[in-house]
Amino acid sequence: QLQLAESGGGLVQPGGSLRLSCAASGFPLDFYAIGWFRQAPGKEREGVSCISNNGVSTKYADSVKGRFTISRDKDKNTVYLQMNSLRPEDTTIYYCTPDLATVEGMCVMTGGTYNYWGQGTQVTVSS
Repeated sequence: QLQLAESGGGLVQPGGSLRLSCAASGFPLDFYAIGWFRQAPGKEREGVSCISNNGVSTKYADSVKGRFTISRDKDKNTVYLQMNSLRPEDTTIYYCTPDLATVEGMCVMTGGTYNYWGQGTQVTVSS
């Protein structure tokens, strides 16, 4: 059974940084491309970033490009989302999820098969 656990969220002032972690259990995370998504109450889920199974390819939403960096550590079976220059509009719950239709060396934020969702981690950017 695929299990992912997000962590690293919290309260930070505008301009601050957080690093989110996505830890896998029960399967090697590098079997899959991984996507980070966020969803605020009453809004549609938004793709934030994704990374291919081998870490070669990454993608970012325009709203976070240049501020967020996705990476993966095979030895720790973990994917990270480094978030810098945080803004109040980044406030929401963040989720990581594997793309069950992973194509070697590629990742997508729309059109992927993202069916597994955990509890997410809350990020709050406020002064």
